[in-house]
Amino acid sequence: MVSKQKKAEQLAVLEAHLKAATSVAFTSNTKVTVLEISSLKKDLRSNNAIYLTAKKTLIRIAFKTVYGVEVDIATLPGQVGLVIAKGDAVAPFGVANKYVNEWKKEQKMTFVAGYMEGRLMDGDETKKLATLPSREVLLAKLLGSMMSPLSGLARFFDAAGKDLTAKSLTKVGDLVGSAPAEAPKVEAAPVVAETPAVEVVVEAPVPEVAPETPVPETVATEEAPAV
Repeated sequence: MVSKQKKAEQLAVLEAHLKAATSVAFTSNTKVTVLEISSLKKDLRSNNAIYLTAKKTLIRIAFKTVYGVEVDIATLPGQVGLVIAKGDAVAPFGVANKYVNEWKKEQKMTFVAGYMEGRLMDGDETKKLATLPSREVLLAKLLGSMMSPLSGLARFFDAAGKDLTAKSLTKVGDLVGSAPAEAPKVEAAPVVAETPAVEVVVEAPVPEVAPETPVPETVATEEAPAV
């Protein structure tokens, strides 16, 4: 019999995992071996998820404490296990679904419920989510669809280049049979009317005539009287 202290420890661990969860899937397990569960846990860890089992009472209390949701877990068949995703909310469901399908004949594991984005889901809805591609796969498909037109364009130019080489052509227009481009029209330069030259007449400066030096008047001298 598990002591109260041990149950309290298990409940604390369970609540801590649920607080970090992005989604939870409930599975009903029957006749699953320890080795098989170990393989499932390993694959889930590589997808940022865990798998654990606990008493139904502890699971009910943990969900009520963490999410405020009342889970009617007593009606779920068999031993209940939890796939707790901590990253991509859908990818771990797909990992678990691989084992569900693998063990389908023996009915060792089935989805019986799920919880995501504040809402409880039944087993069928959880199973549908488990069949969806992961976020990475969806992004890869989206990128592929975006790159497809570019790839087609690249193939066209590659084929065009090879065809040009084979035909010794130098223009893609020759390949597709387009009409030769018209020679660009050269517009005549506008005629600029010549402005008549203005003759500038520079008048030579009139030289200044120096004033004539006044001729001194001759002073008549008296003849000396004869001695």
